[in-house]
Amino acid sequence: MSAFFQKTRKRSYDLFSSYTYYVPGIKGTIGLILLLVAGNFIGSAVTFLFQLAFDAKAAATYGILAAYPVMFIPPMLYASYMSRRNELFDTGYALDSSNFGRMNGWQLAVMVTVATLAAGFLMDPVNAAMPPMPEFLEKAFENMLTNSPVWVSLLSVSILAPIFEEWLCRGMILRGLLQKMHPAWAMVISALCFALIHFNPWQAIPAFVLGILFAYVYYKTGSLKLTMLMHCVNNTFAVITAQFDNLKDLDSWAQVMELWQYISLLAASLILIVIFIDILWKNIPMKSGRGNIDTVRTEDIGISA
Repeated sequence: MSAFFQKTRKRSYDLFSSYTYYVPGIKGTIGLILLLVAGNFIGSAVTFLFQLAFDAKAAATYGILAAYPVMFIPPMLYASYMSRRNELFDTGYALDSSNFGRMNGWQLAVMVTVATLAAGFLMDPVNAAMPPMPEFLEKAFENMLTNSPVWVSLLSVSILAPIFEEWLCRGMILRGLLQKMHPAWAMVISALCFALIHFNPWQAIPAFVLGILFAYVYYKTGSLKLTMLMHCVNNTFAVITAQFDNLKDLDSWAQVMELWQYISLLAASLILIVIFIDILWKNIPMKSGRGNIDTVRTEDIGISA
């Protein structure tokens, strides 16, 4: 992890080098999403096996820890196979780079954390305007965030979700689309995929907005570490607030503060996002119109950061 705070062309995660030479376009993106859907059925089967082997509470608590990673096995296997097939012939693009310009990792870590929280707060009026969740979906969220031990919620929501979803939506889909089309379209499509894999509008709409922000950070830095951190911050904030009885049933932050305070915080959040985008734009020069993603030579495989 020391490479997080260094400007380097070496990859920080050897695991990700397995996918370097697979650069999916639109068809590849559709294929990865369909494979994830297939993986969802496999994950459901795993959950069912937990229900047969354990009591209902244990199955609901721990089943997701096993089922969630299983969902991603089909797209990961396919992407790894395609990368190995292309390795000797195609240019590789690193899933994780550290092109931070005149900035360093610590500065960016703090900045993306603040920007993520600001973007999440900006989504509050949208969330409040959504119709009530169906009972089954609300119960599923309760089981995941409040009825499970905190460590289980943090592991599944704050660790596993950022790793696997960022691998797919930024590391594979956005990285690939940036090499095939205009960056703006690549960012929008990757954010749509990020929304789609949440399978419900109550998560999908905020996920799309956050996905645009994550995509911009990845486009400017090539850093999957940063987008994983942003994803982790957003999800961890949700887990923490769900632990407080007076907050877990909150429809809007406007319910716990004066209207002027609420509007002021919304305005401040918007200003913070604009400043953040401007700072990245001015301080991180673009190596390519396709994004600050390092190209990888075949002989680089096996070099660790």
